[in-house]
Amino acid sequence: MTSQRLRVLHIEDSELDHDLALAYLRRGGLQVDTRRVDTEAAFREALQEPWDAVLSDYNLPGFSGLTALEILNRSGLMIPFILVSGEIGEDTAVEAMRNGASDYLLKANLSRLAPALEHAIETTEMRRQKADTDRALAASRQRLSELAQHLQTSVEMERAAIAREIHDDVGGSLTAVKFDLAWIARHTVNTEVYDRVQQALETVTYAIEASQRIMHNLRPAILEQGLVAALQWMANRFEKRTGIACTCRTSHDLLPTLPPGVPLVAYRTAQEALTNVSKHAQATRASIDLSLAQGVLSLEVSDNGRGLSNEDLAKARSFGIRGLHERAGTVGGWVELSSGGSGRGTTLILSVPLHAQRSTPGRDDDFDDVNEETHDPSAWGKP
Repeated sequence: MTSQRLRVLHIEDSELDHDLALAYLRRGGLQVDTRRVDTEAAFREALQEPWDAVLSDYNLPGFSGLTALEILNRSGLMIPFILVSGEIGEDTAVEAMRNGASDYLLKANLSRLAPALEHAIETTEMRRQKADTDRALAASRQRLSELAQHLQTSVEMERAAIAREIHDDVGGSLTAVKFDLAWIARHTVNTEVYDRVQQALETVTYAIEASQRIMHNLRPAILEQGLVAALQWMANRFEKRTGIACTCRTSHDLLPTLPPGVPLVAYRTAQEALTNVSKHAQATRASIDLSLAQGVLSLEVSDNGRGLSNEDLAKARSFGIRGLHERAGTVGGWVELSSGGSGRGTTLILSVPLHAQRSTPGRDDDFDDVNEETHDPSAWGKP
């Protein structure tokens, strides 16, 4: 820094004090170009030019160092500001530092002026680089978010198209085959043929049910009846399939119209949570609670299973839970996972502020229904 010339703006009404400060800077090995101003108007005008630092007296006629610091802060310029005064109380100095001053010195002891200026410039440069890095990172995250939103939209459209094709082509063909087999069963008198037809009918019926399940996994049509109805249906289906008692409670029988993507995110989160309950929790009871309070939609899925140990909670950022966090993030929400310890169950809470929603479709490509082996056991407490 000592090899480069510094441009220093000096707010000072005394020419003698200005020359004295300049002498101490040069004595400290700094090469400086300075400009002295002593009015607010002149200071504002000087800020239109680039400066490496600002030195400021505390008391000037109709002007003050704290006022100059406030003007500098409002300008948005990241320039180190050092307060230099003949008399400055400790309270004033503390206030100046709180407001963003880099340092403060007394005119009676300017020996520290040069190193203080160097340190202030170095610190400000580090802050400036950090700010540039933060802006670049924010811009990168924004681009990734936009890309993710585009991909999610594409996935949703493709899933909907596949579901329609399964319904129209596969489902229709299987239904036609079932009718033909039923006709054969009614008109055959051969016992062996009749038995084979009945077996074929069972196979076709299973295939039709499988195609319906696949269509539901691709795009749950039950959501068209509302999130509350979809969660109640999910709880009933879960209880019948697993034998684990499951209740669904809500503070609103009819929710207001939710932003795009939120119902699907909530539905998939509950689906993933119940999947892990059935696979790993060893529970006998589970519950789904949906509430809306102060503009925040909350979905809580809990069980009375074996719970999570400290080691399991330490793994809560593994792929299963990380996927839930990322899914919640697409609609501006977040996920919390907690456990009362061994034998005290597990609770997962999804929170989504509805007042700050982005119009993005919910991600539907990370997790599949309970019949798919795509879940991370360690995320839900399985050693």
